[in-house]
Amino acid sequence: MKLTVKLESLPYARPFVIARGAFTHCDVLVVELEDGSHCGRGEAVPNRRFAQSPEGERQALERLRPQIEAGLTREELRHLMPARSGRNALDCALWDLEAKKSGNSAWALAGLTPPPGPLLIDVTLSILEPEAMAAAARERADFELLKVKLGKDAPMERIRAVRQARPDARLMVDANEAWEIDELKAYAPQLQELGVEFIEQPLKRGFDDALMDYECPLPLAADESCHLPGDMEHLAALYDYINIKLDKTGGLTEALLVAKAAQAHGLGLMVGCNGGTSLAMAPAFLVASLCEYRDLDGPLLLKEDRQPAMACVEGHLSPFSSTLWG
Repeated sequence: MKLTVKLESLPYARPFVIARGAFTHCDVLVVELEDGSHCGRGEAVPNRRFAQSPEGERQALERLRPQIEAGLTREELRHLMPARSGRNALDCALWDLEAKKSGNSAWALAGLTPPPGPLLIDVTLSILEPEAMAAAARERADFELLKVKLGKDAPMERIRAVRQARPDARLMVDANEAWEIDELKAYAPQLQELGVEFIEQPLKRGFDDALMDYECPLPLAADESCHLPGDMEHLAALYDYINIKLDKTGGLTEALLVAKAAQAHGLGLMVGCNGGTSLAMAPAFLVASLCEYRDLDGPLLLKEDRQPAMACVEGHLSPFSSTLWG
């Protein structure tokens, strides 16, 4: 077995702005595993919110090179490396390699049934001035579902501008931990009046217990607070949905366990991404088949996607080809 780890910096089509800052590039980590006849690939996006960097994740994988090249399994990986983006890239490469070696699809290996056709996804509107966000919403007229990033500064002005521009759209709001509980209480009724479907991660991770005695008029979704199966019991008392991201779970293997645990606790499912190309969206697409909401627009925000790309037409993402992954 031969391990190759690559770092790539992919430019966004336009700056991507959330409550924590602005980004001009998406820095990805790509893992390749070759056994002489087949090559498995996986892609991840290290997130500085969780003290990760592309170089740090690369070094973590290099430290495991002897075990990896000796034939490390996905189950062994779960217990050997913390749940983070480097593990995600390696886990997905192991899935891809297993699919190619066995002649079975990743769907079959996971015990899942592929969807009969494309799946509805959202597209993200990053934080701009209200008029610019309205213009961006109009530009995405082919998307039924818009995920609107909001922060501390004038959130209601921004969401109202988006709603005025797209009265037909389904809207979700993502605050990326930017609000305090009093702000959430002030904004939530107004967001409900605007037809917003749910609010994602309004409070900072670790301060979620402020939600315990709050009856929010809109469903709440956990993102930064949701990582592993063991989180679900506590989150079920605070949230209605969870956002499963493979970079948080440490790969598809753990993501499927998170989905199962969330369903057992009555939580609704959403799949998301930290960005990335179609190579990162492909394994997440398996999780997407289990979810009500799907935030897999990472490639649409880039100047250029990896080939062969997953096709997105009128807000519907088509299944990946086996030449891409799985």
